[in-house]
Formats: sequence, C-alpha cells, structure tokens
Amino acid sequence: MKNDLKLYVKLNLNLTSISMKNLLTILVLSVFVFACSGPTTESAISADYIISGGPIYTVSESGTVEAVAVKADTILFVGGKSDAMAYASDATKVIDLQGKTLIPGLIEGHAHIMGVGYNLLNVDLREAKSYNEVVAMVEERAKNTPKGQWILGRGWHQDKWDEQPESMMKGFPTHDLLSERVPDHPVWLRHASGHAALGNAKAMELAAIDGNSPQPDGGEIFMGLNNQPTGLFNETAQGLIGSVIPESTVDSDRQALKLALQECFKNGIVGFHNAGSGGKNIELFKEFAEKDELDLRLYVMLNGRDGELLDEYFTKGIEKNLYNGQLTVRAVKLYADGALGSRGAWLLEEYEDAPGVHGHNVMPMEDIEDVTARAYKAGFQVCIHAIGDRANREVLDIYERTFKLYPEDAPKDPRFRIEHAQHFHPDDIPRFSEMGVIPAMQAIHMSSDRPWAIDRLGKERIEWGAYMWQDLLQSGAKIVNGTDAPVEPINPFPSFYASVSRRTLKGTPEGGYEASQKMTREQALRSYTLDAAYGAFLENETGSIEVGKWADLVILDQDIMTIDEDAILGTSVLWTMIGGEIVYEKM
Repeated sequence: MKNDLKLYVKLNLNLTSISMKNLLTILVLSVFVFACSGPTTESAISADYIISGGPIYTVSESGTVEAVAVKADTILFVGGKSDAMAYASDATKVIDLQGKTLIPGLIEGHAHIMGVGYNLLNVDLREAKSYNEVVAMVEERAKNTPKGQWILGRGWHQDKWDEQPESMMKGFPTHDLLSERVPDHPVWLRHASGHAALGNAKAMELAAIDGNSPQPDGGEIFMGLNNQPTGLFNETAQGLIGSVIPESTVDSDRQALKLALQECFKNGIVGFHNAGSGGKNIELFKEFAEKDELDLRLYVMLNGRDGELLDEYFTKGIEKNLYNGQLTVRAVKLYADGALGSRGAWLLEEYEDAPGVHGHNVMPMEDIEDVTARAYKAGFQVCIHAIGDRANREVLDIYERTFKLYPEDAPKDPRFRIEHAQHFHPDDIPRFSEMGVIPAMQAIHMSSDRPWAIDRLGKERIEWGAYMWQDLLQSGAKIVNGTDAPVEPINPFPSFYASVSRRTLKGTPEGGYEASQKMTREQALRSYTLDAAYGAFLENETGSIEVGKWADLVILDQDIMTIDEDAILGTSVLWTMIGGEIVYEKM
C-alpha cells in the first residue's frame, strides 16, 4: 500500500484546478493503482507514451523538464526521466526527441477556420507582388472555370506590392485591368484584411451596381472621377456583391473544413478560436465532431449579426467541451470598426494620409451595447473587433457600463475580449487589466503592417499607441496571440518571430520597430499556449504541460526559446498530438 500511495502522490494533482473530464480520468487511474498490489505496483499504471531526450517547455511552474508521460488523453507525469520510466511497460511507446523540442500544443487565438479552408480552394492572392500578378492568377483560374461561374479569391494587399498599378483611386486598384482580362466570369477578390474587396465589371453587373447606386451605412463604394464605381467595395459595401454570390455547398464546406484541419495540425495548432460562426457552420463542426473527425479543440464565437442564432443560444446557454473537448460555443463576435489598411479603422483623430477621414463604425454602437448586455446576462463571453483608438475606447466604455449596470446578472469571470486591439490612446491601456478585458492581438499584423501603418497614423501615434504588447503585459493584461488566418497564413512561427523581434519577415529594421514593446520568448510562447487557453476558459484543461491536463503536445525541429532570432522563421512542426492521439507526423 505504501508503494501504491507513493505512485498516487507522484500524480501531484491539484484537484481544484482540473476539469471534470480529467478528474474522472485520474480517479479511474487511482482506483486501478489502489486495486493493485505486489512488488511491481510502481509500474501498475503504464503510460501510452513517454517522451524525453530534448528540451521540454511546460509553460508552468515546472519550467523545463526531462520527460513527460501520457495515458489515454491525459498527461500522467511531468518531471525527471528516471521517474517517468517507472510508467513504462511493453506497450509503452518511448519517444526519443533526439534533441528536438517539446512544447504545449499551440492555440490559434483569432482566425476563421472556414476561411482557411476556402483560401486553399479559391485563388490565394497573398503571395502576389503586384496587381498584374493578381490579374494573372485570376486569368489562369478562368481557363479552367466555365464561363459565367464565379471566381473568388482573397489575400491581395496593395501596400505589400513591389510595384503599384498606374490606375489607382484612393490608394486602391481599379477593376479596369481585371475586367479587360477576365470579362466572362464574375470575379470577387477580397483584400487580405477581409474589410475591402475588388469586383470586376461582370460582378457589378450581376449586382446592379452603377454610378447611381446609393452608399451604404458603415461602408463605401469607391467612385472614380467619372462617378462610376472603381470596383472597390469597402467595409459594409461588400455585402452588395456578396448578396449575389451563390452560397457555398455542403460538399464544398466539408472539403474546406478538412483542408483547414490538416493545415492546423501540420502547423502545431491544437486549439482554434473561430472568430465568428453562423448556424450552418456550427452544425458542420458538430457533424465532424460526432464522427470523431474534428480532433481540433474548436472554440466558437457566434456571429453577432445573426439575431436568430443569438436568441437560440442565449436561451439554451453555452455549450462547453462537447465531444470530449472538441467543441465549445460560449462567445459572441461583434464588429466596432474596419481595418487600418483600408482606412476603415475608427480613429479619434483623422488619418495622417487622408485629411478629414476617421474610418468607419461598421455596426451601430447601440446595437453592440444591446447584444453585449444580453450576452453578459446569458453568461457568454463578448469578443468585439476594434482596431482604431476610437473603436477601442468605445468598446471599453461599453464593457465598463455593462459591468456596472447589471451586477445582479454578472458572470463571476466574464473575460470579455477585444479582437485585434491594434491602436489605443495611452489612457486606455491600463483599462484592460483593470476590467479583466483580454486583448486578442495578432503579432504578425505588426510585422506585415508597420512599414505602411506609419503613413496612416503618423510617427507619434505609432510610437505611443500601436501594437503596445509590453505595456499591456506590464499592466497585468493577458495577450492572446494568433494570425487572423486567412488574413495571414496560419503558421504560428512568423507571429512568434514578430512578437520577439518587432521586425518584418524580411528582417527589417535592425533592432525592430518600437523595440521597447517586444515580448520576451517566454511571454510569446505563453501568448500562444496558456494565455490563449485562458482566453477561451480552458487554462485548466490545456495550454501547458501539467499532470491532469489534456495531452496536447507538439514537437518542433528546433528550440525556438534559444536559437538565434533569425532562425525562428525556419521552424517546422514534426509531430502534433491532441488528447493523446497523434494527428500529424512529418514524413
């Protein structure tokens, strides 16, 4: 019995900090231990996997350890290799890292999973270096697409092109070249940010858009000098074309989701905060999970513009850790403004490069406040897209009013979020930690946008108010990192690199932009693991390598915590485990 008790103590559990699922797993193991007797009781619980032979970063108080043991879907042991081997049996798979690195599974803190999949199905324009390249890519797709069928694409960004087209309006390309080269297919090409899009003449014809079309609230149809549409639709104006594009089919949705899941696993992503889902997609996620085909730990934000969906969920309540932790629905996604690149971010002061322009409030603030209050009372987390300093301030004000107005309905720990949280007035930075608001910030946006963002905001606002990671962390806020895929590729290592270097992916400038705001490597890893898990109420289930948590683990080909900064971008995932099952292994 002493040996049995010793083995039980080795589990080192804090029963108040683990999930019911994991608690039940450990209790089953405990019963098994105490039912055993004899001199071999030390190894009565045999691990399915024992991993050692390289640096293991736990993102916990344990720091770096020698070995990890896994039983079923749960981490059984964390510590020294010799102690771990007490759990070995003939059935145990012993994995020698051979100097490679083990970290907790990475969590994508803000992205769009169906967009990731459809970006692989449609025309991916992220690598285009000019408008001519964009048109050429669409032209190539048109060769194998029946006339009259829509061609969809996403990812172009004029500020990243090596050369600009001759015909530009308000800093954006016009449809003329696209319409000339691809006249027989309606074409719709979304900007990388998702907050603007370019349509050709055929697309505008089908949507009945012309010089007499009225401007929508919260958006703009860009008009040329002849008062005819240029083809560029900003913010809510995109809906004018979107309304005539045929809906995706069930088969294409399934194909897109499968592709997205594969993309996640090969990039070490075990958890995914899906920033806005409709009922159709939620049913698809449940279909995959019921067939045990989801695997990913998907955290779903409801589409805050879908009133019927909100009514349904606010009535029945949150859905947590369905299908053995594969699916959680407990948040609402709303939009306060647009994107900085399209000058849709809502600013307190006018744009530096566009006098008189302050951006767009894309959803009436009274509607946002109403949904926020309803979600709060129903126990749902609220996640609001806000990029500009005006938008961030307005959202923080709404949160503050909500917390004060409804104390009797207050969830104990609401963990409201601001998605992107890109640019603030300095006075608003401490408000995040004071109210427990989580900034979900994509570090890769700084790397991609900072070279041109200074044109939008000017030097002063960039230095004291944009991408303020260290100031937020020092104030006590927790940052959730990510990519906003498909805005950026879902690969987490460029975002990790941007977090610690403050440089572009080309390595400029030396020393980084506003270097005082760099994250340490420990902070960056935490923002992609434990703090990202916290952003989805799952920090007791995943996000670190601790006994009793899910066995969500990733093996990297190099040690991102110690290698030269310039080598981080070359990091590859060799192996991804979710809940004790290997979902990806590099051949």
